[in-house]
Amino acid sequence: MDRLQLVVRNAEEVVTLQELEALMEEKDRPRAYVGYEPSGKVHMGHMLTANKLIDLQAAGFQVVVLLADLHAYLNEKGTLEEVRATADYNRDCFIALGLDPEETEFVYGTDYQLEPEYVKNVLKMARNTTLNRARRSMDEVGRNMDNPHVSQMIYPLMQAVDIAALGVDLAVGGIDQRKIHMLAREEMPKLGLQPPVCLHTPIISGLNGGKMSSSKGNYISVDDSAEDLDKKIISAYCPAKDIEANPVTELFKYHILPRLGAVTIRRPEKFGGDVTYDKYEPLEADYLAGKMHPLDLKKSAVEHLNAILEPVREKMG
Repeated sequence: MDRLQLVVRNAEEVVTLQELEALMEEKDRPRAYVGYEPSGKVHMGHMLTANKLIDLQAAGFQVVVLLADLHAYLNEKGTLEEVRATADYNRDCFIALGLDPEETEFVYGTDYQLEPEYVKNVLKMARNTTLNRARRSMDEVGRNMDNPHVSQMIYPLMQAVDIAALGVDLAVGGIDQRKIHMLAREEMPKLGLQPPVCLHTPIISGLNGGKMSSSKGNYISVDDSAEDLDKKIISAYCPAKDIEANPVTELFKYHILPRLGAVTIRRPEKFGGDVTYDKYEPLEADYLAGKMHPLDLKKSAVEHLNAILEPVREKMG
């Protein structure tokens, strides 16, 4: 892969590709960031953006990880002390997942978000943004949005100002961040700030084929035991000849093959014998054609995901 292919691999959307190409031509080491609300469980959705940050580091980008403790506080995730402790745990998880600690700049929101210049820019943006626009931007990421707090309307404005405060060229996030990033692209120029190029990763399916949700427990955590991982994947939704909202095929597409490069799926000779894939598309074609049984795929996912997560368990244990 060339640098651009590596950067856009498995991206759901780039806004815009032309701007990204121009950025990479203009700067040897563009600056990319992702913001994480501290979470008690780092799951495959978090790992998807971590994979993208690793791609970006390989492509020569500087990477900034915002551990958004103040955002989490505003979004009702706990006291400032609680979310700061969780942020420290998340930082250790991301390093264990492969982000280079020497090449990754980890920043806490509270390090700079209470500075006068930052607060002034948030207030300026608040003057330009309607309540409906701020609320719409939070639809996908906010808690209790049927009856939101004022603090949750400040949240997307802060996220836009973060991009300027951190000197970001490329904002990375799940596609659920799109409305907030579009608000940033529209409103930042009004304050004389440079809007970012945006890269959005897909939202991966929960283990039951629905939306991944911590309250439903339909996710894989990076610190799940080997035994728990086995139970979760073997019982996961995985209809034959169907990849729509299929969490097992998604594990191969977004995690296993990008990290391992090639995998061998082991099968008895009477069922076709072992088969090796060095990219996702042939695996998908075989699965859709019924040449790969769901159980064989699940067993292989357990084997290879355990190989990826074992170093994480050792470092976090």
